[in-house]
Amino acid sequence: MKMTKRDFVVKIATELDLKQNAVASVVQKTFDYLSDELVHSGNIELRNFGVFEIVIRKSRKGRNPQKPEKDVIIPERVVVKFRVGKELKNRVKKLKPASLKK
Repeated sequence: MKMTKRDFVVKIATELDLKQNAVASVVQKTFDYLSDELVHSGNIELRNFGVFEIVIRKSRKGRNPQKPEKDVIIPERVVVKFRVGKELKNRVKKLKPASLKK
């Protein structure tokens, strides 16, 4: 099951007995600040959760599946990379593959 921003808001509001619109504002502000900081500094570290960082992917040669005989140059680009933190990594290791199948 995927979790949306709305699901986060409802879960937090219910658990803490707060109004959903107030929680929605805090959640949105959190995402806004994370995005702004990532674009500004290129790195966000959330201890035990993970690290978001801006990295540059080098230009490379690719293939068009519709025309595999013709090479396509994929230009250099900027992407967000996530490295999982120790605590989250340990929790994920405990998951059973069968429990994730839909």
